[in-house]
Amino acid sequence: MPKVIVDDLNALLDILPPHIHQPLCERSDNHELLEVVLDLGRPAEARFPQQEVVLNPKEVDETDIDYVVSRISSFGDDNRAGIERTLHRISAIRNRKKHIVGLTCRVGRAVFGTIKIIEDLIKSGKSILLLGGPGVGKTTMLREVARVLADDLNKRVIIVDTSNEIAGDGDIPHPAIGHARRMQVTTPARQHAVMIEAVENHMPEVIVIDEIGTELEAQASRTIAERGVQLIGTAHGNTLENLMMNPTLCDLVGGIQTVTLGDEEAKRRGTQKSILERTSQPTFDIVVEIQGWDRVAIRSDVGEAVDAILRGQPLDTEIRWLDETGEVRIEKQAPVTAIRKAGRPRQPLKVNEPARLYLFGINRGRLEQVAQEMQLRLDIVKSLNDANLFITPKNYYRRKLQKVREAEAANLPIYVLRSNTPHQIRQLLSDIYPSESPAKTNSLKRALSEAEEAVIQVKGGQEGLELSPQSAYIRRLQHLIAERNQLSSQSTGKDPNRRVRIYK
Repeated sequence: MPKVIVDDLNALLDILPPHIHQPLCERSDNHELLEVVLDLGRPAEARFPQQEVVLNPKEVDETDIDYVVSRISSFGDDNRAGIERTLHRISAIRNRKKHIVGLTCRVGRAVFGTIKIIEDLIKSGKSILLLGGPGVGKTTMLREVARVLADDLNKRVIIVDTSNEIAGDGDIPHPAIGHARRMQVTTPARQHAVMIEAVENHMPEVIVIDEIGTELEAQASRTIAERGVQLIGTAHGNTLENLMMNPTLCDLVGGIQTVTLGDEEAKRRGTQKSILERTSQPTFDIVVEIQGWDRVAIRSDVGEAVDAILRGQPLDTEIRWLDETGEVRIEKQAPVTAIRKAGRPRQPLKVNEPARLYLFGINRGRLEQVAQEMQLRLDIVKSLNDANLFITPKNYYRRKLQKVREAEAANLPIYVLRSNTPHQIRQLLSDIYPSESPAKTNSLKRALSEAEEAVIQVKGGQEGLELSPQSAYIRRLQHLIAERNQLSSQSTGKDPNRRVRIYK
């Protein structure tokens, strides 16, 4: 069926104070409205996909907040409320005294026709996990999944609705879920318990659950699947590889354990003695990675996909999308074959070829902090196509995750970082950038000047001075400066904070 959007927008606009409501009603692009934000002491804003608009220069005050709060349902433990018989969600920001100082009024829309791209998978009876970032339509898709299974296939469907996002606020569910039944959850901490209650008390054929996020919820999901109930859910993470790296949720795809092989077995497999293997059967049969509103990647056999990723083997991926006519297109993405071995670049990047870094599993904040200390300006890119160096930690490379294989296939030099410590990151930047770079020269000059200044102060009567942390090479130079001035010195502390102390 063609996409049909129902948003009950007037119900949301009616809870807003008149001086905010009026300018919003006068706009012609309200069909694209995402949310309205009210923060004390700031003008109210309307957020659209491409812009944010100030609705009135008047600052929001407590009466405006009270106006909205008095027209909606009560806030739960998750600081979320709604408007009865709609899908809109109002989230509160509170101060330290628990008073509301901000509101986010998000537009909830029922979009009919969103699951055409995976309808055959939904009707297969297999358990399906939807993955994707915020705003890509996971909850919207779940809502229609429930309706199609309940109305078109006449299945007994129970929705476990923690924040009333799937079926709306109030005791009567939104019509968008069809004949599916909804169980509300009093507090997010009880979501796993309500999942089990649904199975034990109401004999469902299908359970629909949004945002599986804790170990208890993962265990409840496994219990449901083992009882033969079809489970359709969403979880945090964009890809299957993301989920495998999440220790809390990796059980959803079978769990991962370290196994030590014997010498002969390791030799036969051509691997190291310690390898990663799947622990058990996955809870979900199929993983759907939502890449956009009309584009998904399908992992039709989760167990097989996890095993291939752990072994570093090439993996087929099925890509589906809707073309301009609304027809589903399917393409098998060829497996990526590794063609390069990882390691440090054989030589630093040339001065006339600035390093364009693609980070995978690297602590960006820590990297930028160390670069700032070394007076290096980094160019971190978001696409492999724009990069000339791929940086990833050792454990990611050993597991041959998808991005690693893509980098190898693109013939990108790969730098494997032993760990995300400042010392290792400092070594990384020293390897990437040429030794004659002004940043390194200036850093060396500052370190030697600091040592010379300390010598002057110690000779002038200071008992002893500790210098800033430095690399082993620079510490040796600082020791030489102390020795030439007939002073004692010693290194203290552990890397990356190891430093020289100069004294009499």
